[in-house]
Amino acid sequence: MSSTNNATAATVNGGISFWYAQSQGVGIPDAREPLAGDASADVVIVGGGYTGLWTAYYLKKAAPFLRITVLEQKFCGYGASGRNGGWLYNGVAGRDRYAELHGQEAAARLQQAMNATVTEVIDVARTESIDADIHHGGVLEVAYTPAQLARLKSFHAAELSYGEKDRELYGARETADRIRVAGAVGSTWTPHGARLHPVKLVTGLARAVEALGVTIHESTPVTEIKPKHAVTPYGTVRAPYILRCTEGFTASLKGQRRTWLPMNSSMIATEPLSAAQWESIGWEGRETLGDMAHAYMYAQRTADDRIALGGRGFPYRYGSRTDNDGRTQQSTIEDLYAILTRFFPQLTGVGITHAWSGVLGVPRDWCATVTLDRSTGLGWAGGYVGSGVATTNLAARTLRDLVQQDSGQSGPTDLTTLPWVNHKVRKWEPEPFRWLGVHGMYATYHAADRRELTTHTAESSRLAQLADRVAGRH
Repeated sequence: MSSTNNATAATVNGGISFWYAQSQGVGIPDAREPLAGDASADVVIVGGGYTGLWTAYYLKKAAPFLRITVLEQKFCGYGASGRNGGWLYNGVAGRDRYAELHGQEAAARLQQAMNATVTEVIDVARTESIDADIHHGGVLEVAYTPAQLARLKSFHAAELSYGEKDRELYGARETADRIRVAGAVGSTWTPHGARLHPVKLVTGLARAVEALGVTIHESTPVTEIKPKHAVTPYGTVRAPYILRCTEGFTASLKGQRRTWLPMNSSMIATEPLSAAQWESIGWEGRETLGDMAHAYMYAQRTADDRIALGGRGFPYRYGSRTDNDGRTQQSTIEDLYAILTRFFPQLTGVGITHAWSGVLGVPRDWCATVTLDRSTGLGWAGGYVGSGVATTNLAARTLRDLVQQDSGQSGPTDLTTLPWVNHKVRKWEPEPFRWLGVHGMYATYHAADRRELTTHTAESSRLAQLADRVAGRH
């Protein structure tokens, strides 16, 4: 039996996520009461993840008189909010596209708002006594091939051009002083990032929202959204504003199958590492860790001294289907384990205790958006493309301001004039072209990464450039 199979033999596969399953975690919560029948509200929020809960939080804080109802198909945090890598960081999907459409200054304002959002989430967690294992150690992204190093330097320069003045560029030795990634030739670090426990954040936020007087109905799937109506099997809730905050599960709503593609992302968590193992790795700053591969990875050092690491496994299910409990393919677990041991060869043989998957929302142009249609009262936010832990907070505050502006409670704000507001994008292609395109795209990205590892050229693979054009990312 291979070392990979030995390491994953006792892996818990699924169970929503490691964040729910770990002994020191909160466990899968008891579901709140479902909707009991037809009802009314001032604002209905569809989806009990980060976007929906942050939106409820900020709306209720701004206007305590509002009757706000959150409708969640399973339980709060069932989707990406309870399965993600715990990266609270300043990445925002589509920034370069917004620079093309609205100018560099507008895109820089969006980036600066994202930088501030990291601190905003940390401050609110502290104010609301949400202990989410937050450690504000920044984000370290490494390069370990010549082509990756060239992209890293270009990425670093781009971040500076959008006003991030406190970002740092490291060589091989300085990178190893932070985290000893095998073969790393350089890295870039930003202070605008933190590690956190996703489930502790989402469950704490749900409690804070309820304490403010927001009504949350769980086990209540919304099957259709239309002006002033959110339709469920248990009744319809009517409200002037219906806000869709469903991210990777948007395709399950009537008429939304091709709006955002539910992209799979998968993760593994190791057993707790020993002091000697950590001594060999470093990582004392507990930065979140990423790389510059085309099919990139992301990782964190957890509060109980494991490594939780993720990446793209089986990228997409035919027909925009989503999973039930986070179970992932064995081949994906082995691929992620290979990434772990490539980064840290001394961990070969370490046990993998958990594996899981989840979906994230991907618009056709890969741009996150916030929208309120003033003619219908329908609003939505999402399409975070994997950067949602912080972006959800900025999107929620933007939705709050849009609702208040529309209802006459305030005028335009700095947030309502950001370039992602009311951005429109075409729908994804019908099947089977959608499935073929996504799987072909990621097969090409993986092939490009393999080629860069073996050729040692400083030029990014043309395969990846082709995949970017097909995907609509550039």
